[in-house]
Amino acid sequence: MIEEKLLEEWGAEIKEFAKNEVIFSEGDSCHYYFQLISGMVKWVNLGDDGKEYLQTIIYPSQCVGELPLFDGGVYAATAVATTKSILLRLPKQRFTSLLEAYPKIHFLFSRLLTERLRFKFYLLNKMATNQPENLIMGLLDYFKLNNTHIKTDESLIILTRQQIADLTGLRVETVIRVIRNLHLTDKLTIKHGKIFMQNAIRNKSILTA
Repeated sequence: MIEEKLLEEWGAEIKEFAKNEVIFSEGDSCHYYFQLISGMVKWVNLGDDGKEYLQTIIYPSQCVGELPLFDGGVYAATAVATTKSILLRLPKQRFTSLLEAYPKIHFLFSRLLTERLRFKFYLLNKMATNQPENLIMGLLDYFKLNNTHIKTDESLIILTRQQIADLTGLRVETVIRVIRNLHLTDKLTIKHGKIFMQNAIRNKSILTA
């Protein structure tokens, strides 16, 4: 998102987190901008029933928890390191000053927030159909078009079945059953337990949903 060297020049420090360690919690006040250097982070909400709702997965060079940096609110979800992870942490005030000094970076964040909002609208629309197969295929089509969570050279989906369930709100048993049916109808391919997209994308209009 932001060049690591630039963040360090503005006073960012390196923080290491162990697997399953919480980086910040939903409802906490925001004091820092976080950007992942290595590892993987999940951004989740916990329901009253203890079920985990996955908002997004963060990969190296991406940021997490940026919303309160712009609206002054608290964190909307909890960030957890899913593997041993290293992040850069820049104090909120210095982050604001950096954006003032580099307006183009501010524009990048505007684009990021817009993309995430568009994805939520798209996902809610798919959920409204109450058809698990359409919801899962729509989600995977979206990721393929946006080069997210899929290795484009071989169309390998790098999300687990549990992560797909957490993203869609479906039971993992439902996801397993639907993916098996999609494989049997040649809409997806399963090889050695791994899931691959077919080459064709069914709905190319989803980028303008």
